[in-house]
Amino acid sequence: MTAFTPDSELNADLDFRLMAHSFVTLFCRRSLLEECAAWLDEHGYQVTVLDTAACSSPQDILGGIGEALNFPDFYGRSLDAFSDYFGDVASYAAYGIAAEATGLVLVFTNFEKFAAACPDTAQIVLDIVADNARRAALFGRRVMCLVHSSNPQIQFAPVGAMPVTWNDAESSTATRGADT
Repeated sequence: MTAFTPDSELNADLDFRLMAHSFVTLFCRRSLLEECAAWLDEHGYQVTVLDTAACSSPQDILGGIGEALNFPDFYGRSLDAFSDYFGDVASYAAYGIAAEATGLVLVFTNFEKFAAACPDTAQIVLDIVADNARRAALFGRRVMCLVHSSNPQIQFAPVGAMPVTWNDAESSTATRGADT
């Protein structure tokens, strides 16, 4: 997949809008997240969803990601191993993404629960994803992360040297909530 082209109507493309400011985008309304994920799926993205509600340790989320992305059995379920293997996803499309896919969309649902249980790991996981999504872009690959939280006030420090931003429809605090 090539990068976006400057002659297309970029602001009309959901994928471009999602990645323009950050490779990690927050969602509060589940219906909006599902609508965006469906659009991305219809446009050839491989959408991989991981419900993090039951993840109460770093090994829970790292194991879940490894399983969802078909990491090999010897994947170590540590942050270092995740960084290495997700780097292979981003740089070489080595795991978890079909060669013909437009890109990879990693969706975390109920992330506020995991972030409450393991705040440092939650931040680091998002940072690893964002850093590797930027690396993927250098190779003409598209990788992004959509993060659902029923907490409309949740915030994260910048990841991959970029902010974690709310999606266009929920950029104002007043527009978040209701259907989580």
